[in-house]
Amino acid sequence: MSFDRMIKAIIRTKNPTVAGLDPKLDYIPSYIKEEAYAKYGKTPEGAAEALFVFNQGLIDALCDIVPAVKPQAAYYEMYGWQGVRALERTIAYAKSKGMFVITDGKRNDIGTTMEAYAKAHLGATELEGESFEAFGSDALTVNAYLGTDGVKPVLDVCKANDKGMFILVKTSNKSSGELQDRVLDDGLTIYRTMGNMCETWGEELMGSYGYSGVGAVVGATYPAQLGELRKVLPHTFFLVPGYGAQGGGAADVLPAFDENGLGAIVNSSRGIMCAWKKEEGLDPKEYAQAARREAIRMRDEITATLRFPEA
Repeated sequence: MSFDRMIKAIIRTKNPTVAGLDPKLDYIPSYIKEEAYAKYGKTPEGAAEALFVFNQGLIDALCDIVPAVKPQAAYYEMYGWQGVRALERTIAYAKSKGMFVITDGKRNDIGTTMEAYAKAHLGATELEGESFEAFGSDALTVNAYLGTDGVKPVLDVCKANDKGMFILVKTSNKSSGELQDRVLDDGLTIYRTMGNMCETWGEELMGSYGYSGVGAVVGATYPAQLGELRKVLPHTFFLVPGYGAQGGGAADVLPAFDENGLGAIVNSSRGIMCAWKKEEGLDPKEYAQAARREAIRMRDEITATLRFPEA
């Protein structure tokens, strides 16, 4: 099962974190942008080249210590097809380095449209008797507020292609409670109800570590809810955004983990990508090494009180 591969990588690296690859041009050292613009001009193609070269350096520096990356599709789509091509190249490069890839696309639709999203990001596209992988990610974030009609097509693709999904449950943004914290007639919050649905949907994708291939996005900015959901969702693996730049710290994410130090993977995006900007006097060409140092610091901070099973 797809998440078994991710869990094995977490155990191997002793690191339950994922590096978010959400690059803005402001995050990228000038020398990379200048080289890209010299080739392609200040165009979407030039911007896309800069994104990929920046990502490539980060992946090279992180691949032996960080088990996964999470590119956010919007940061690539904003540059048109050229940016989407940079996303595909980034996914392929990360996978070539042995990293688990979670595409953060928050896709949301029903029926054949959701099936198309799932096939694009996780499965294979049929073309006149031939098939090819469009993106080839290992997992996709999904907005399931359309209900089972929006999840079943992804489940089918995941089963056929050994892939997984993370469903939005209790998100890290400040206004998430406007909807997600509302209490339904049965006394449960909406986020708790969605978490319960993840447990049910996941029954079709159970893995060898006791976690299914249907995970949940639960923010580090809500540690009490993290702990609540960990207790009642024993088979649901958590993707935890909100660490670092959004305010979540190591103590906030600890409730996400089970007694074996598993059950969650914690994301940091800006903290890792922009680490080079925080080291005074650093040569910008050392940006990837700064990212590595920040990733190690994050790993050590989070794992200080966690225990991992043997690889």
